[in-house]
Amino acid sequence: MTPKYKRVLLKLSGEALMGDNSFGLDPAVLSQYAQEIKTIVDEGVEVAVVIGGGNIYRGMNENDTGIERAQGDYMGMLATVINGMAVQSACEKAGLFTRLQSAIKMEAVAEPYIRRRAMRHLEKGRVVIFGAGTGNPYFTTDTAGSLRAIEIKADVILKGTRVDGIYTADPEKYPDATRFDELSFRECIDKNLRVMDMTAFTLCMENNLPIIVFDMNKRGNLLKVTMGEPVGTLVH
Repeated sequence: MTPKYKRVLLKLSGEALMGDNSFGLDPAVLSQYAQEIKTIVDEGVEVAVVIGGGNIYRGMNENDTGIERAQGDYMGMLATVINGMAVQSACEKAGLFTRLQSAIKMEAVAEPYIRRRAMRHLEKGRVVIFGAGTGNPYFTTDTAGSLRAIEIKADVILKGTRVDGIYTADPEKYPDATRFDELSFRECIDKNLRVMDMTAFTLCMENNLPIIVFDMNKRGNLLKVTMGEPVGTLVH
């Protein structure tokens, strides 16, 4: 069976890497995610990854911490590089070839982000992990994921979460919330469904880049999504 998507950008939250812990990294989750990524690489899918940093540092109120917003955002960017290194190690342990690229220069641990080099790595079957967001404060890793996906000409953004799609309300708080199988970008805006932050979402909408929100923790889901099976919620 041929994959529906040839090149994907997988967006993961930093919190997902905590597993059942309240902070940091869970080796079991890292291993599981690496194995999931390997299943689609083995099918010939080119994979880029963007990870948040919320398991290590989440921007907090400046009045509470005394840390100004821009400084806090840079701290969050460094947290994403730590997560990127962890995912890189897990992927290599699973037998994958990887490259970590950072939007902030740190030659000792990562290549600088260079678009053409990233695309060449993907063509060679390497998993490319993008760290440090966009390299600018005031932008989320959702925006970084949308931007990188457009730059590398990805076919789709796969947003791996703890829930199996987009609901009318948070299903963890409201058990009677209903799930959407498919939505247009305009419907998401009209219904005020917070799929991503508005900057990230607008980038996808203006560039006709579809988004699939799915449960990354269910084994086999990533493969099903890339094969075109109806998993999660498609926004297009």
